[in-house]
Amino acid sequence: MEPEQLAFASEASAWLADNVPRRWVERRSSLVEEEVVQIRMDWDRRLYAGGWAGLSLPVEYGGRGLGLAEEVLFGELAARAHAPDGYGRIGRILTAPTLIARGTDWQRSRYLQKILSGTEFWCQGFSEPSAGSDLAAVKALARRVEGGYRVTGQKIWTSFAFHADKCLFLARTDETAPRYRNLTMLLMDMRQPGIEIRPIRQISGGSEFAEVFVDDAFVAEEDRLGAEGEGWSVAMTVLNSERGGVEAVSRYVEMRTDIDLLLGCCAKLADRIPEAEEFETRLELVRWQVRKAITREGDERAFTSATGVLKVFWSELWQEMTRMGLDSMCPVHRDHWNLAYLDSRATTIYAGSSEVQRNIIGDRILGLPR
Repeated sequence: MEPEQLAFASEASAWLADNVPRRWVERRSSLVEEEVVQIRMDWDRRLYAGGWAGLSLPVEYGGRGLGLAEEVLFGELAARAHAPDGYGRIGRILTAPTLIARGTDWQRSRYLQKILSGTEFWCQGFSEPSAGSDLAAVKALARRVEGGYRVTGQKIWTSFAFHADKCLFLARTDETAPRYRNLTMLLMDMRQPGIEIRPIRQISGGSEFAEVFVDDAFVAEEDRLGAEGEGWSVAMTVLNSERGGVEAVSRYVEMRTDIDLLLGCCAKLADRIPEAEEFETRLELVRWQVRKAITREGDERAFTSATGVLKVFWSELWQEMTRMGLDSMCPVHRDHWNLAYLDSRATTIYAGSSEVQRNIIGDRILGLPR
């Protein structure tokens, strides 16, 4: 690392050591849901107070004006310190960069400071029951009315919807326009009449996901993100942030811990130790690929190429690792592997399934014929 990054890492490590809640580190599995919610919300506000929210966002919008390298480095250090994952991550990682890239001055001044300070939480309204991997097939309809839009439809797998104040909502605004030109991105108020949220209980026992039913909810004209009909393009801006390096780094550290456990557990499966060691090599490739992507941050095409393979690589690797952890039948870590295995099942589906990701790699990165 450069001297500036070493100084940044030292400052961040010291702050994390003083601020990560001890009861989160020591008692996380025994905390009741209300405690978990409070700790995660407090963490977002603590990040902002300490100057660690929006590291790569411009100073004029409340960030620190640093680069992706510092954002990734802080994510790695926070994961190593077992810091909570706040509810503000969708706002910081997805909404804020998209507002800077595609939003109006009014939208930036209205939302960015609240996103960074943890006083306004966001969710992402993309997937629908019949439009998951095929995002262009969304059916939620936004019809023009005086001053804005009236929206009706359903979204599913909406993370943190119960805690969200606003939603990045992709809707169809023209039922006759060609595919990809009939969608518009809206910034929807989640605290208004006409919004119903139902929890989805996951196989792991958690319920971070929800179904969202929208019945004639209103979105003002000034809360349209991009021009009408440009929703697909704006959605791709959002997804480029979602599939980038910050998520891969947080997963890298989590999987790094799992590798160490796996090598110990596989002492009971001596013939599979070489396989576990191969996992370790593959995991280091994830880290190196993230580092390569950072060096290409200024070149959008090269950056997209470098990050495009990360989601498939880490998600499938984690599934293989947790499967081996279960096979080990290790009595000491049985509960860990059970939960990790169940959690890992979703990783090859959310944020673009592995099949969709491979299509993107073939089409946009390798340029293969269709």
